[in-house]
Amino acid sequence: MTENTGAKYGGAPGSRGRTSIADVVVEKIAGMAARDVPGVHALGSGFARSMGSMRERMPGAGSGQSVTRGVSVEVGEVQAAIDLEIVVDYGVSITDVAGEVRENVISAVERMAGREVVEVNIAVSDVKLPEEEDEGEEERQRIQ
Repeated sequence: MTENTGAKYGGAPGSRGRTSIADVVVEKIAGMAARDVPGVHALGSGFARSMGSMRERMPGAGSGQSVTRGVSVEVGEVQAAIDLEIVVDYGVSITDVAGEVRENVISAVERMAGREVVEVNIAVSDVKLPEEEDEGEEERQRIQ
């Protein structure tokens, strides 16, 4: 009786074939990783958040905040580049928050998607002041 080691059929099963990862997958991973960092209030510019808030109120548009808002990526076979637009909480060190976001996003994308992250560009588009209300919060308070 002969033993089948797999060499006759082209190597280990894990190395046969190709795995492709859609850009939206990396966008979601990066968006979730960025939101996990303390000091990040939201992703996206004020305009993008306003438009997203209006879309979320439309019937059949789904619920919850869009994970990919404020995130854009380019994904290749082995590398990825990520651009983020964030809103930070007032009082935090923007450079520290940006550094933590960069580390968290790189770690998550490389671990989950297996792509080398060549750059994470971060644009801080706004600061959330303590007295500012979130979009939609005023409406919820009237309805209580």
